[in-house]
This record gives sequence, structure tokens and C-alpha cells, in this order.
Amino acid sequence: MIPRIVTTPIAPLALPASRLAPRRVAPDVVAATLPGGGAARDRLAAGDVLVVTTGQQPGLFTGPLYTVYKALSAIALARRLERERRVPVVPVFWVAGDDHDFAEANHTWFLNAGGDLVQIVLRERPADAPLVPVAREPCGPEIAAALAQLRDGTPETEFKPGVIEWLERWYRPEATLADAFAGALDALLGPRGLVVLRAYDAGAKRAAAPWVLKGLDLTLSDGYTPVFVEGRQGRDRLQRDGEAFVTRRSGERFTRAQLERVAVEAPERLSPNVLLRPVVEAALLPTTAYAAGPAELKYLQDAAPLYGALGVTRQPAVPRWSGVIVEGRVEKVMERHGIDLAAFDGRPGELEARLVRHELPPETVATLAALRSGLEEQYGRLLQSVVRIDPTLERTVESARNAALAGAQTIEKKLVASLKRLEGETLVRQIARARAAVYPTGQPQERVLTLPSFLIRYGPGLVDALEQEVARWTGAS
Repeated sequence: MIPRIVTTPIAPLALPASRLAPRRVAPDVVAATLPGGGAARDRLAAGDVLVVTTGQQPGLFTGPLYTVYKALSAIALARRLERERRVPVVPVFWVAGDDHDFAEANHTWFLNAGGDLVQIVLRERPADAPLVPVAREPCGPEIAAALAQLRDGTPETEFKPGVIEWLERWYRPEATLADAFAGALDALLGPRGLVVLRAYDAGAKRAAAPWVLKGLDLTLSDGYTPVFVEGRQGRDRLQRDGEAFVTRRSGERFTRAQLERVAVEAPERLSPNVLLRPVVEAALLPTTAYAAGPAELKYLQDAAPLYGALGVTRQPAVPRWSGVIVEGRVEKVMERHGIDLAAFDGRPGELEARLVRHELPPETVATLAALRSGLEEQYGRLLQSVVRIDPTLERTVESARNAALAGAQTIEKKLVASLKRLEGETLVRQIARARAAVYPTGQPQERVLTLPSFLIRYGPGLVDALEQEVARWTGAS
């Protein structure tokens, strides 16, 4: 049975009042997209269109859930806008393979057969290694062990062979992390209308190069341009130094003519930073809306001056869908103890202690409450009498009162600890697993857990249910 899906909006949904005119997408950009399982790429190439975009740096096994939520949001928004504006609107996912943060791309989390949280780490990048874009970082031989860890750690279901086969097809030793991510996402959502754009593809890089070069004329508040060049130490920010440009870490110098030559001969070495990237995207694609997460909603605002400087029409940001997959075992814990999802969003141990405390016999709770109230009242009276006789004893009486109250609290803590030992072990374990399912590592589920482990449990019907919930929220259904 498909689990319950709860929508948790990150911001109110407001559709843009964009007046952007449809236009053709350059052949080089279309050629950088994957074929998908339907006619999505054909629609992008057919003529004048608008697009709804979103994007993310590549992640292991499609990364955390919110990556798929972004893509589903773009699909739903494109459908609604196409219906309302009566022009072709195509959802496009921008795979940011230029990103060099390997520590973010090298791992993923899943819930094992017992409901415990498990991390898969592909490998670590040495601290002194060049910061190579993940578009050129191979999965390597370690990918076999990563796949085995997911396969062996998840329950045996009718859906498991298909999910593992899907991942094995793309996450191969010789494939780069970016290509594996793009291929897996295309196979999953291409048949649902998504176009996956490999922004690191040679053709896309050639199309983007003139706009990236224009970024050399801009200086941001940190003193650097919004342009990266790949040098001796990998991807490196450029800073203007007179008529030349110098990399931040390696200190390499480039003239503008040299950088223009790089743009022609090796365009993959040049890339935009996080603020210039959406400007380049809007220059290459007729973007009528961007499905954005919380951080993007902020930095797209910060990027506003760059659009004007480069003469590019800014794409409106629309919040992506956000939600929680609430599995049956979590539902049971919530129903049994009368709690909601928000109860799990706290420090580990807090909820468990509160629930165990509720298991104390009512007469014990009442007696402890009466004891604390009586101590406060009687010590208050004693303090008034003592101060009249000898004011210097005020602190002595307060210390005695605090010690007595602490004694009552110690009794309660020991009673709770005894309950934990006698009856609470199962409860503590249940709460820990429920928390791992909805707030793993203390973060929202969508920022940590990966979709494949849920697909192993519930099959492709889960994607159908997520798509329907996203469509309902966006008004596309």
C-alpha cells in the first residue's frame, strides 16, 4: 500500500505574471538533453516554446528526495502554465555537472529493512586533490559496493529487482557521477515529460561561453568575478587584476584573450558561479518560471543585478513542492501516542522522555506535583519569617528550597529511567526509528533520504502518488 504523503509548503505558491515570448532553443542546447521515454525533447526542439526549469548538482542514486520533488514541480508547473497560456511549455531539469563539491555528491542515506538510518559513502576525495567538476568524476569501482549496500540493506520486495536494475544501468564504474545522475533521472521522469539537460555537455558549454565571458566584466561583493576557470587546483574563481585575471587558490594569471581562447578550445573549463548560473540559464532557455528550493529563492534575489548587467530577462522563481512520505510504521507510532510530525523535530531523547513520563502512574504524578507545590509554598513562608529575623540567612533558605526541589526532580528522573529500563526500551526504539524516517539526522526527510529505498518498498506507484500530490498543490491536476 502506498504511504500517506503530507505536503509541507516552503512558501506560498504564486504563479508568475511573465510576459516572456516563446522562442526557439538553440540546437546545441537541445543536443545536450537526454531523449527521455517520451516526446519531451521533440517538443523542446519543435519550434517556439517556453520552459519551466529547475536544477540540482548530481547526487548518488539521484540524491535526496527533494531533487525528484524539484523535477515533479517543474513538470506540474509546465502543465498548468501550458494550459493557461495556450503555448507549449516544457519542463527542463538543469544538471549542474560543473559543481565540484564531491563531499556533497559522494553519499546518500536510506532506511534499512529494520527501519534504521544507513549512510552509503562512495569514497572520499583527498584533501589535496584538484577540485574536479563531478561531470568528470567517475563513479569508479567503488560503485559496486555502494549498490550492494543498498541492495543488501533493503527489504526483499517484488519491486527491488527493477529498482536495482535501473540504478545499475546508469551508475557504472566508467560513468561519471553527472552522467549517471542525469541518465537515472531521465529514465525515471523522462516518460512523464521532463527534459534532462546536461549543462556540462560540450554543445551546451559552447552556447553558454559568450554569457560566461560577459561575467568577467562583473565584480561581486566578495571582490571576485562570478566566473570559474579550471586550473592547476581544479575549479577556481577569477579575480580581476588590472587587465588580467588571477585564480583565487592557485594564483594563475590569464589575459582576457587567453580566456576567450579557452572558451573556444576547451569551453568545459569555464563555468558560472551560483549567481551567474541562473542568468546563463535564462539566456539559453525561454524560462517562464524556475521551481526553486528555500536557498534558491534567496540567491535568485541576490542575482538580480547580474541580469540587468548582462541584458537578460530574469526568470521568476516559484517555490517547489515540499513534503513528507509518512510510512505505516510511523503512522502507528503517531496514532498510539497522539503526536504529529512536528513532535519528531526536536533533540533526540526529548520526545522519548516526555512519552515515558506519561507512563508514570497518575497518583505518582499527582503526588510529585503536590510535593513541588508544597515545597514552594512552605519555603516561601519560611523565607518571609527568616528575613525578618536575620536577612543574611535569605540565601541559605533559598539554597535549601532549591535542594529540596532538586531532590523531588531526581526522584522523578529516576522513576522515568526505571520505566525506560522496564517498559520503555521498545518505545525508545520505535521513536528513534520514526524520527529517522521523518527527521533523519535532525533534518527534513526530503533533504537526506533517497528515493530508491522507498521505491524498493512501494514500487512505481509511489512516483504516481507523488506526481498527483505535486500536481494538486500546483493546481495542475
